Amino acid sequence: MNNTISFNRPYMTGRETHYLYQALEIGKLSGNGEFTKRCQEYFEKRYGFGKCLLTSSCTDALEMSALLCDIQPGDEVIMPSYTFVSTANAFILRGAKIVFADSRADQPNIDEDKIEALITERTKAIVPVHYAGVACNMDKIMALAERYGLFVIEDAAQAIDSYYTGQDGVKRALGSIGHFATFSFHETKNIISGEGGMLVINDDRFRHRAEVIWEKGTNRSAFFRGEVDKYGWIDVGSSFLPSEIVAAFLWAQLESLDDIQERRRAHWRKYYHRLSAWAGQHGIGMPHLPEYATNNAHIFYLICESGQQRDELIGLLRERGVQAVFHYLSLHRSPYYRDKHSGGELPNTDRYSEALLRLPLYYELEGIDTIITELKTYKRYEKVAV
Repeated sequence: MNNTISFNRPYMTGRETHYLYQALEIGKLSGNGEFTKRCQEYFEKRYGFGKCLLTSSCTDALEMSALLCDIQPGDEVIMPSYTFVSTANAFILRGAKIVFADSRADQPNIDEDKIEALITERTKAIVPVHYAGVACNMDKIMALAERYGLFVIEDAAQAIDSYYTGQDGVKRALGSIGHFATFSFHETKNIISGEGGMLVINDDRFRHRAEVIWEKGTNRSAFFRGEVDKYGWIDVGSSFLPSEIVAAFLWAQLESLDDIQERRRAHWRKYYHRLSAWAGQHGIGMPHLPEYATNNAHIFYLICESGQQRDELIGLLRERGVQAVFHYLSLHRSPYYRDKHSGGELPNTDRYSEALLRLPLYYELEGIDTIITELKTYKRYEKVAV
């Protein structure tokens, strides 16, 4: 191979600069302007989300959710260890203790059946992470939350345009089920704005306060709508709004969402169908989709037999000019938190940290046939009995 196949390449639809110029012409660049409102209304109408607020990142959205849940020092928050550090940091910043649950045996999402045993009188919230855009079992999680009076914050950073079908047969967009949900539009995601995120507030009790926190603790938005005659500092908050430049870029992406998703799903299906038999021959696991979940083609991953096998595959592909990568390191084993983790072993989490391999997946990926061909040159090492 003469040309390197990168792991990710941000896709631009061609309309981004057009809307950036429009934002400049309108003259309001600081956020919560025309493009911010367009994007927020789009999500609310298309996916049935509650109140949507664009943020500078998914990290910011998670931090807002921690404020809205009134997380206090000593509160406990249950989440998977196999996730990005922002999922935990948002609650650590409020003084919470993170209680890590193991992943499922069949896929990296939190094991819903392990959550109840972790609930104590100090538990305040559950944070399910929809890894690779694949739904957690939200019926089980929401039932636990109702039984114990807990908040549910869906970390849907990877889950735009993905759905969950509940026991009632109703198909719901991920992000519309928990009390809150957070999304990412980082350049590695399906729909991007460089950096960017969104908080979804599905519990009407928090709509007003969320807007105040979003506006640095002021009621400025209410002032501009003419609901108050002056605005001031009325609560805690921070500078969570993205600029209109970010929102304008995102709007161009949203206009092409269906096209982007169709192309990504086609790439994902090609990987799956052409690698399944090969993977089985080498003891490699394929992505698992529970019957209640849809696939938004955010990630295509393989579960290797061991860290050694994963490293061999990464090395083989690198030699051929293909960038394939691992994913999260277990948070409960991280240098920062390993001495704070008071739970037991999390074997499935550690297995994914050790053995999960991600393959390139993006809109303009043209080398997928080459990637598959190169993977199939791999020869599994077999121990010889003596």
